[in-house]
Amino acid sequence: MKKITKYIILSWLALSFTACDKGFDELNINSTAATAIDPAFILNDAILNTSFSSSTAIYEMGVVQQIISPNSGVLTGANFNQDNRALLAPLWPQYYQNVIRSSTDAILQATEKGDRNNLVQMARIWKAYAFMVLTDTYGDIPYFEAGKGFTDQVVLPVYDTQEAIYTDIIKELTEASAALSSSGKVESAEVMYGGDVTKWKRLGYSLLLRAGMRLSNVDASKAQSVVSAAVAGGLMQSNTDNCVIKHDPNYQNPTVGMLSSTESSNFFIPAAFINQLKSTSDPRLKSIAVRYIGAASGNGQTSDKASINPADQIGIPMGHDNSSILPIAAADGLASFYAYSQIDRTRMAKNTAPGYLVTYAQTQLLLAEAAVKGWVNGSAETYYKNGIEAHMMQCGDHDANSAVDPADIATFISANPLGTDALKDIGTQYWIASFLNGPEAFANFRRTGYPTLAPNPFPRKDISGDFINRLTYPNSEISVNGTNIQAAITRQGPDNLDTKVWWDK
Repeated sequence: MKKITKYIILSWLALSFTACDKGFDELNINSTAATAIDPAFILNDAILNTSFSSSTAIYEMGVVQQIISPNSGVLTGANFNQDNRALLAPLWPQYYQNVIRSSTDAILQATEKGDRNNLVQMARIWKAYAFMVLTDTYGDIPYFEAGKGFTDQVVLPVYDTQEAIYTDIIKELTEASAALSSSGKVESAEVMYGGDVTKWKRLGYSLLLRAGMRLSNVDASKAQSVVSAAVAGGLMQSNTDNCVIKHDPNYQNPTVGMLSSTESSNFFIPAAFINQLKSTSDPRLKSIAVRYIGAASGNGQTSDKASINPADQIGIPMGHDNSSILPIAAADGLASFYAYSQIDRTRMAKNTAPGYLVTYAQTQLLLAEAAVKGWVNGSAETYYKNGIEAHMMQCGDHDANSAVDPADIATFISANPLGTDALKDIGTQYWIASFLNGPEAFANFRRTGYPTLAPNPFPRKDISGDFINRLTYPNSEISVNGTNIQAAITRQGPDNLDTKVWWDK
């Protein structure tokens, strides 16, 4: 009897547990949780993470003498021609861990869905752009194996030559731009152009033009061929085609965020940039610069001392620290170096300022250069004027109070035609049109040699030449992928600021 009773109890318990387990899996699944992410949102993650890090204001913009600080420490960079690897670190992980990885993932997932061809091509274009920024900055980098840590478990990617990278970037831009189709699915969820295939095509071909012009000094024949293909494909037609990342109070511009907040009193516009605009009566000076007249310290940069009058602007000399600049500032009649001209953080450098990556203005100026070389049809003078006008009009997109009067634009263009030294004129205007786009201004300066800048005279420098030629690999990458980095160094040259990238001849 005891055995029978025990058996009944065990049977009842087993049935009870079975009943409790029935539906257990279903009960523990969140029916409202997403089981997959639309690849358009993955592409958006890549796009939004492409905004330049604050370090570009200290290095790339410093090399081309657009923004510098006389203060050292955490701000040590191009103004001292010194290699501050801790400061240089952000761009590499930001682009590889976010932009490249998300672009690669978006391509993979959109391809698997079968009906998302346009999204695949958009992600290919964006990935090509990000790789162009990376290879222009460092030279040889992981490319063919990059972004495959999760999908293929490639955690220590090999480094590819910049020549091979550019060959594939040109292929990717050519194929992706051509494959975009107006009959395909409209990817309205993507944040750059809202799925507008025509604008994405124009971006792709405008990037192809940029890539072709990068080859000008290493393979002129290929450069001309690529440029011709880009023009035939269809380039940006106006500022409405600009590739620009828009920011807001919740998603702020990281570069100008530093210039307008944490280091607002410590960065200044160099004399080379201010003097260029002043000497040509360029109306953009009033849109860009402010000077706090009489400021004896950072705390003295108050609104009552602010002047945006072009006549009041004084650029800071290159190559001085916060001690050696003091007698220079006194000789310039200033209360302190804090009274040199700055980018106006209430307008051009407010933390919600847009971030321009590829613009109609830049595209027109590249066409002007190509026309001078005889690579494209059309008037170099017309392209040149279009580029200047477009950038002046673009200034108003930062802030209504930075808008340039159309009458002033017409006056400037009339008074400053394309001269006999056309390439110099075009390169100088490209430099101005790329203000706040440090990586592009740095790349085009190295490629063309324009604008003509005096070397930074700082005596305790880490370079043997006149200018920084590339940025160095981050310590974090050296510590984990040292074997592959060493292979790149053996091939490319020392991992220092002097070594030139492949196309820089």
